[in-house]
Amino acid sequence: MAGGFKNVRERARAVKCETMQMFCSNPRGWAVAKLDPEDVAQFRADMRDSGISPIFVHAPYLPNPAATATYAKRSVNALIIQAERCEALGVHYLVVHAGKAMGMSLDKALVQVAKNLDAVLAAAPEDVTLLLENTAGMGSEVGYRFEQVAAILSRVRQPDRVGVVLDTAHAFEAGYELRNRAGLDATLREFDKLVGFSRLHLIHLNDSKTDFGSRVDRHWHIGEGKIGKEGMRAIVNHPLLRNMPAVMETPHKTTAEDLRNLKTIRSLVA
Repeated sequence: MAGGFKNVRERARAVKCETMQMFCSNPRGWAVAKLDPEDVAQFRADMRDSGISPIFVHAPYLPNPAATATYAKRSVNALIIQAERCEALGVHYLVVHAGKAMGMSLDKALVQVAKNLDAVLAAAPEDVTLLLENTAGMGSEVGYRFEQVAAILSRVRQPDRVGVVLDTAHAFEAGYELRNRAGLDATLREFDKLVGFSRLHLIHLNDSKTDFGSRVDRHWHIGEGKIGKEGMRAIVNHPLLRNMPAVMETPHKTTAEDLRNLKTIRSLVA
């Protein structure tokens, strides 16, 4: 959205989007510029005409839903602002990471995530759903095991307003087998048992540059990473996933790289 939301449709067309994820402010800063009503109106009209659906907004990286005290307040306020911007833009889904424990025990961190998400939901527009993304478990990240995601969801007061994003690279890096159909089946059975497919709204379709169970978060180009082409083929053709919206967050230097990844992933669809 650099240069304004009026530019989004043409960028989406350039990489042949059918669904889309974007930031709606600087992803690496706290400051949020005021929305331009004309820019917002153009974006909403563009998206209606584009046929791109659904649309997702990814929250910035600095808010930490597992935080306490002052950092928690700042994180909650930042996410409320993101949800308000989603409503203004006509977007119904806001993707958030569970956050980092920062010295807390895992159990306390999970309780804190739910508490802070409750605070966000209490002030956020009701038509915006928060989507909790599984993490790789890097450093003190929480939410890298499905039981941790389930523990957060079980504690929020408005569970119908919280869904889930499944990131394939993060899951693989956290120790969930995705390189073959048998491993994928086992992973999805565990996901359904603990979290439930009814909560799944989006796939982050990424290969991994790092090894299975490494807990090191590094996305990579489709079919060129440790999950590999056969693993990615199994994912996009799995009957439980094949109709799910999917967004790639592969390394980006040029549009040509995005088109190459799109061509690869679409070639794997049976």
